[in-house]
Amino acid sequence: MAQLPTTKLSTKKDLRTRRHTRIRARISGTAERPRLAFSKSNRFVQVQLIDDVAGKTLAAVHGRTIKGTVTEQAQKAGAVIAAKAKSAGVTKVVFDRGGFSYTGQVKALADAAREAGLEF
Repeated sequence: MAQLPTTKLSTKKDLRTRRHTRIRARISGTAERPRLAFSKSNRFVQVQLIDDVAGKTLAAVHGRTIKGTVTEQAQKAGAVIAAKAKSAGVTKVVFDRGGFSYTGQVKALADAAREAGLEF
């Protein structure tokens, strides 16, 4: 009996990258409605407002500048990025969760940004 060929098992990072690629195939940021890109590590969160057409970052917030747990960083970063967006004249954004599931830090950031006035 022939043995089936073995396939390489994907790591968590590979699977997240594949999810993010699928998301990025559908969404893109413009000057009127930039992409709110979220990224995280074990210690920090990072958020950017990106105009993909021009290839420019309009505003960015990194968790290094914010004290607290990672979830608290996400909440505060959501409020800060919303304030920076308003000062740049942006009220509507496209949310790019970066392939991460919509729980925990991702949800905390999105809720805080919505409360501060951004529309997704």
